[in-house]
Amino acid sequence: MRIMRAEQFGLKREVEYGTPEQNVAVQEIVEAVRTEGDAALLRYTEQHDRVKLDAVSLRVTQEEIDAAYGLVDEAFLTAIREAAVNIRVFHEKQLRNSWMDLQPDGTMLGQIMRPLKRVGVYVPGGKAAYPSSVLMNVIPAQVAGVPEIVMVTPPATGGKEGIDPYILVAAAESGVKEMYRVGGAQAIAALAYGTATIAPVDKICGPGNIYVALAKRSVFGAVDIDSIAGPSEIVVLADEGADAAYIAADLLSQAEHDEMASAILVTPSQQLAQAVADEVERQLQTLPRQAIARSSIDSYGAVLIVDSLEEGIDVVNSLAPEHLEVLTSDPMRQLPLIQNAGAIFLGPYSSEPVGDYFAGPNHIIPTNGTARFSSPVNVDDFLKKSSLIYYSKEALMANGEKIMTLARHEGLEGHARAIEIRLQKERGE
Repeated sequence: MRIMRAEQFGLKREVEYGTPEQNVAVQEIVEAVRTEGDAALLRYTEQHDRVKLDAVSLRVTQEEIDAAYGLVDEAFLTAIREAAVNIRVFHEKQLRNSWMDLQPDGTMLGQIMRPLKRVGVYVPGGKAAYPSSVLMNVIPAQVAGVPEIVMVTPPATGGKEGIDPYILVAAAESGVKEMYRVGGAQAIAALAYGTATIAPVDKICGPGNIYVALAKRSVFGAVDIDSIAGPSEIVVLADEGADAAYIAADLLSQAEHDEMASAILVTPSQQLAQAVADEVERQLQTLPRQAIARSSIDSYGAVLIVDSLEEGIDVVNSLAPEHLEVLTSDPMRQLPLIQNAGAIFLGPYSSEPVGDYFAGPNHIIPTNGTARFSSPVNVDDFLKKSSLIYYSKEALMANGEKIMTLARHEGLEGHARAIEIRLQKERGE
């Protein structure tokens, strides 16, 4: 693992726009599904997933969901149920209510909060299947009050046997009743524009490969999307008292996700830096996903040496990581200074997987430095807000001339006259 001064480090990922060939392929798929519906959906499923379906078999049956319960172990079922409770409790604290404010002059202003009507959740099935991501997408939408939540996932996430049973069980435990066996750009297009079988949604959430990401970018505007997620990231800020084995394990917990995942230690301790680099090498030897983690560590991993924790915090804020662990003697002291991080894990027992799976906060977190301006998935992502304005006669008479002044300053005489006609009538002019 590379050890260097922080100022020598230059990790800057480019936003993933795909190759010209990938963009052309995605546009063709999206347009075909938009115009041909189920026919294109089934054609691309057979072409890309090597699974031949008809429109009837697109939808996952209740019998399949029931059968999936017989294929998962009891320990998983217990864990997923407890995790779901924790996630729900955490997100219920985020829920906001509509409000109205009545002024002395009779004016009433407010904001009406309403859930989206229908949300589509994409669950990938590439290098691994992630039942936990089902919970993280679905439960905030449920808490927001979304009445219709539909899940799509590639038809062979579980190999030749079909959809991974753990994904089906996680969806069922989350309360999803509408599931389809379709993936890739064609699934995103179906959610955005609808087919005879799959009704269109208002928002699409969930990670996927480059084709899914490009399709989400393509349909944005016709529907809302959560984000264009990049590879996973972790930064650990640690002082000399931190445990090198803990840090190495946490760095590898993200490196094993993807060859492009990023795992970085920031520390003022040269001794800890070397100990962590050595420990990463030792732990890599027995990691089942060693090849993926090795590629990630070699390409995007680093140990950054700083002169002080204060300088380390500046580095952290510059990186704006998806996950940040603070393993210092007094992490609460550093917390107020940390401005840019998607999720912050404090202390030696708050390992990143605690947040990934069980604690309750959402693990769908901004990547690639976007924690500078964006947030983890939350209940607000599934709410829309309408402004409420009830202006009284008294308020209009008092403020009408000011409104007209502003309208005419912008050259919008029609706006001004809409107010003027009311003022003249009320004044008897």
